[in-house]
Amino acid sequence: MDKIRKGDEVVVIAGRDKGKRGTVSLRVDPTHLMVDGVNLVKKHQKPNPMKGVTGGVIEKSMPIDQSNLMLFNPATGKGDRVGFRILEDGTKVRVFKSNGEQVRG
Repeated sequence: MDKIRKGDEVVVIAGRDKGKRGTVSLRVDPTHLMVDGVNLVKKHQKPNPMKGVTGGVIEKSMPIDQSNLMLFNPATGKGDRVGFRILEDGTKVRVFKSNGEQVRG
């Protein structure tokens, strides 16, 4: 079970985008995630009339390492560590370490 999943709101804790918040849109591999609006780079793109692509400089999002992210806790308004708890019915859920609340989603 992953501590950070697709659809979670995260905070960047290291790197040039430190302090930014975004939503995880894709898991690239076990340790790298795509976060909307974070780790943007400029790419020089050639035009391709066959595909209808115009040329120029575009901004695209690149993967960011999971170690540079923390799950956003809406109760505290900050990033928080994540732990696991097994409920009475046997299901395993994610919980915030600071207040013990269950992670939504």
